[in-house]
Amino acid sequence: MKPKHLSGVPEGKKCMKPVESLVRDSVRGLKPCVHGAEVLDAAQESGLAASEILDFSSSVNPLGASKKALLAAKSSFREIPAYPDSNCNSLRSAIIEHFGRGLSEDNVVVGNGSTELMYLFAETFLRKGDVAVIPAPTFGEYENAVRKAGEMPRFVNLGKGFTVDTKTFGRMTGAKILFLCNPNNPTSMLIPKDTLIDIVEGALKQDTLVFLDEDFLEFVEGERELSLIGSIDRFPNLFVLRSFTKIFGLTGLRVGYGISSAKIVNALLCTKIPWNVNCIAQAAAIAALKDDKHLRVTRELVKKEKAWLSAQLACFGDFRVFVPAANFFFIDVRKSGLTAGEIKKAVLHEGVLIRDCTSFRGLDQYYIRVAVKTHSENERLIDALKKTVER
Repeated sequence: MKPKHLSGVPEGKKCMKPVESLVRDSVRGLKPCVHGAEVLDAAQESGLAASEILDFSSSVNPLGASKKALLAAKSSFREIPAYPDSNCNSLRSAIIEHFGRGLSEDNVVVGNGSTELMYLFAETFLRKGDVAVIPAPTFGEYENAVRKAGEMPRFVNLGKGFTVDTKTFGRMTGAKILFLCNPNNPTSMLIPKDTLIDIVEGALKQDTLVFLDEDFLEFVEGERELSLIGSIDRFPNLFVLRSFTKIFGLTGLRVGYGISSAKIVNALLCTKIPWNVNCIAQAAAIAALKDDKHLRVTRELVKKEKAWLSAQLACFGDFRVFVPAANFFFIDVRKSGLTAGEIKKAVLHEGVLIRDCTSFRGLDQYYIRVAVKTHSENERLIDALKKTVER
């Protein structure tokens, strides 16, 4: 019998360094961002079937995707054997037609969900030592995108009022990128257009790029006038993000897009991976853009149900309900004597899943977020909250 190698590794077999030591420094400390829509985890925790849980933690179209979009997705199955259009040219043309603002395909980049574009933007424009400014609280993937690119974000606390103002964000000396979300997630608060214009103008003077996330703006009345998409010619430092996840309801297909100057878009197109958006997602997105009726019905429903929910939530004396601009409510529950986590756990046993906002930087454990859904579903939410808070 041959003697074993002194290291305990069979003779002739090479030993490898620990994988952790091979990971890039900027990636080693990353942790997955916490999101809503954790229905499967909630089902396991509660013992309920996933189909029995109403998901108020994810703020997407309560009516789901357009039937025309689903039919287009099904029709595209025959395209599966071929590579998809790597630059989504037909979809880019449809986006330009949708806005009709004198834009061209050179102003549009499409991503595998809007989240891919957040990471792509940071990867493309952040050099070693660059600073990215991020409000707190806001969507957590901005931070992870910056850290994955190897740089450190600079956080600006929004304070108790959770407002973005020109004075605070007009002093960004040395910043390479400013991330803003309008309406903000999780607060559902809108940044006034005049304030945004002032911030972008100030950023331009300092050569700061502004990444403006308008994923939820399509739920806001008058969104065409509030959007800065029409200002990209005026501001070569501006990138406006949109998504097919929220109002279009194509959540599982992962499609997002950005509108910006041709130079910024070209840099992103050269950086992105090829074939990043599959043929089914592209076909569904094109059809969704053209279904004006589905968008109109969705907006009417959200407007009506948001008003109803607002009146119902106002009856909870221990809740501080912030006035929502988007299709979700941001609520301070500290006066109830319960934490957000405790409320989330209690209403889950009633078959309702809400968002505990504790994971958002800049918030404590007393904030929740709930989406606007159909009337019968909203009634179940209110009943579950009453059983929890008034018991």
